[in-house]
Amino acid sequence: MSAASVEQPFADDEPFSLTAIADEIMERHPGYRVEIIGGHLLVTPSPDAPHARAINRLAYPFLEAGLDDGETEVFQNVSIWLPGGEDYAIPDLVVVDGDIDDHLIEGTAYDPACFRLVLEVTSGNWKDDLKTKVGAYAQAKVPVYVVVDRKHQRLHVLTEPIEGTYGTHRIHSPGETVDLPDTIGAKVTLDVAAIIEAGRPRRP
Repeated sequence: MSAASVEQPFADDEPFSLTAIADEIMERHPGYRVEIIGGHLLVTPSPDAPHARAINRLAYPFLEAGLDDGETEVFQNVSIWLPGGEDYAIPDLVVVDGDIDDHLIEGTAYDPACFRLVLEVTSGNWKDDLKTKVGAYAQAKVPVYVVVDRKHQRLHVLTEPIEGTYGTHRIHSPGETVDLPDTIGAKVTLDVAAIIEAGRPRRP
């Protein structure tokens, strides 16, 4: 499925709006996630059960560290406004400042300055998470970007955003534990093997 399969919702004399096209796609195809990054529509089908299970497994260490206690909050699928006009993304998991309600920019997208961490769990569009979104989140100056790469069974931690990229990009394999930067608001350690295992389909 791509944005090209959706009829143009505007008359010829009306202004072009990617946001309106994104809304049209979501209305016609419930469950699809539509993001605008770099002036392009990214359309993702509903996640499968292993994807959702991995996110649930990931949420535990953040909650146990007290990052949902008021000064910060932990959310799933909250939109972040990105530089570029209409651009926005919808990360799988985020750690945000507790006053995020005061920083709504447009629609349901919030000021990137409120985001301490964004996290993505890859689906079929894994290249978007590992390439397209790296530049987008770095340009928005999100301090920490974590990617659970289910295809290659690795965990990526990117920090130090500068000039549209991340100055530090570390890749971790099962058997490792990863301490995330304290700048997110608390000490959080991720068990790579447990996270990768949660994202695998369960076979009878």
